[in-house]
Amino acid sequence: MALMDTAEQKLSDDDSRVIAATVLEELARRRVTRQHLAHQAKISLSTLEKALSGRRPFTLATMVRLEEALGVTLRRRSTPLAPPLPVSNGLAPEALGSYARPAISWIEGDYLTLRPSFSEREAVYAYLTEIRWDDSASNLIFSEAGRVDGEYSQKGVVSAPHQSGHIYFVTNKHGQYRLIIVSRPTIKGEMHGILTTLQVGRGAQLTPVATPIALIPVKSVARAEFGRILEGHDCYNHYRGMLNRTLNDSFALFLTGQ
Repeated sequence: MALMDTAEQKLSDDDSRVIAATVLEELARRRVTRQHLAHQAKISLSTLEKALSGRRPFTLATMVRLEEALGVTLRRRSTPLAPPLPVSNGLAPEALGSYARPAISWIEGDYLTLRPSFSEREAVYAYLTEIRWDDSASNLIFSEAGRVDGEYSQKGVVSAPHQSGHIYFVTNKHGQYRLIIVSRPTIKGEMHGILTTLQVGRGAQLTPVATPIALIPVKSVARAEFGRILEGHDCYNHYRGMLNRTLNDSFALFLTGQ
């Protein structure tokens, strides 16, 4: 009975988010379905879906089976099954908006991130963005996973100044910036806005580019798929519709200067 109780022990929300992000990244990298993974791990597809979407925490038994099926370590070895760190009530730096964690905690979580594909016309590019509080820096940080071009995955800080009412995701790597500006979440938790970055061209050529972007809470998506989603894919119309809201509902504007 003791062994069974241990196996069914529920992991913390923080550990479950880390595991979900890792599993989603592995699925995208290997291009295998959730059904296939569930079969290999000898767990039900329903159990896997609910854990990945955040509707229920992972158990120790489920984590171990997924580790065996994927051949990767999902647990955080340094603090296995450790209780969550105490909540920090410190303020973010003034440069990021001087926000307190209790006032911004509603933005923490995992988001299906959608933007147009730079390489395939009409395709939607989908990946995962995780937003969490960094106690050591006393501000929100974000990181990306599940990208087909994993070498370009971004991470950085989150700015949320009261004056503009918008949220900024800022990457600064050796003075090279990438910026996302999105609206405050809608009633469904969606955030829409603009991504400005550099598009890789021929050779070492980099071209500035701006494009619509949408961040959708993973827990609100019945089945989140990542990668380049082409027309005809089961998720395409849904993803394209959510992305089109960015411009159709005037969350952002693109001016041509004409």
